[in-house]
Amino acid sequence: MTLWNGSFPFYPGTNACFPFDTTRAIIISIFLSMLATFIIILPGIRGRGRLFWFLRVVMALFVGAVVLSEDWENGWVRANTSYKSFSRALVNVEIGLHIGLAGVNITLVGKPVNQVNETINYNEHFAWSFDADYDHSYTVGLEKGLPSPILYVAEKFTMQSPCGVHRQYRISSHYASLTLWMAFCTWLISILLFSMPILLYGGYMLLLTATLMLFSLLFFFTARSAPKCPIQFGPASLKTDYGGSFWLTLATGLLCLLLGLGIIILNSVQPEKLKLVFNLDKGKGEDEERWDTSYLPAEPSSSAQDVLMVPLGELCEVTATQL
Repeated sequence: MTLWNGSFPFYPGTNACFPFDTTRAIIISIFLSMLATFIIILPGIRGRGRLFWFLRVVMALFVGAVVLSEDWENGWVRANTSYKSFSRALVNVEIGLHIGLAGVNITLVGKPVNQVNETINYNEHFAWSFDADYDHSYTVGLEKGLPSPILYVAEKFTMQSPCGVHRQYRISSHYASLTLWMAFCTWLISILLFSMPILLYGGYMLLLTATLMLFSLLFFFTARSAPKCPIQFGPASLKTDYGGSFWLTLATGLLCLLLGLGIIILNSVQPEKLKLVFNLDKGKGEDEERWDTSYLPAEPSSSAQDVLMVPLGELCEVTATQL
């Protein structure tokens, strides 16, 4: 046994593999901390508007978290395959493919983890956004000597691959990401309009948010509908399906559509109930009117008005009689 377990402390070693998506963990942590803050504020809300206020906060945070999610297509397969190039050693592994809007994540986990005197636990990301070079990332993976299953799956999405899916995924993911960021902006504007409160235009912004989210699904659907090359590991085949982010975005888009239509309809049919949901009581307006009228000069009494309405001739006659 040697110092530092036979490795030098100031030289790069094997990259650590996280068992979860760190980006998703950061997004969930931010929105959960915001939710905890609003829960602390909740006791300060008066009356029955407390429940409606809490539901609005939860809904707003949920929509924001869904818009920023990334797991749009994924698939898993368990296979007995070769581990390294120019080696006949076979390993029993699980290969996972996770397709997002910024690129692909390929995971390789051994079953068991320790095989052929190595720890088989990899999670590699290959970006294809417009400011990234997918083929360069693949070349770097070749130089690093990544396991053969990871390189085999990553090669299917290169520009030189005969599959020809790189261009479709890259362009569709770019426009889907763009529409989702626009939906994130309209979601923020709707929150500001509801807090001002301008309820009708807030409903319009919710409709626009729903439209953008559904358009992003349409963009991604065009990429997935393209024909794909089979990803075979012996008799086993790696097949992908829509991920959790796709279905969450679809459900949230439809929910925003229904909420936006409901707010617009209630605003035209029963605005009092809509104001009740947003904690806008009618009593506030009445108190303001009373406060304004309390500082106006008092109106003359009915008796004073009657005296002023007496004809001048009769008033003189009454005065002369008293003399």
